[in-house]
Amino acid sequence: MDKDELAAAQAYIRLLEATRAALSDPDDAPLYLPLLTSPMEEADRALSGAGLTGNEDKLFALVRALRPCLSVSDR
Repeated sequence: MDKDELAAAQAYIRLLEATRAALSDPDDAPLYLPLLTSPMEEADRALSGAGLTGNEDKLFALVRALRPCLSVSDR
């Protein structure tokens, strides 16, 4: 994994964690959803910089390499 791929995977993980936090309380979610703008922009830039835009299979493989627990369903 090169540094751009690492940055993209880390940005995706941060976005995922921020989204989970924002949606953890459905009643408050509308208040927190605007806070996701920055993590979404960061992830978009990182994905583009790593050449991963539209290549979800490779992105998810990189994410699993960093955080294997994300590949297991929480359900």
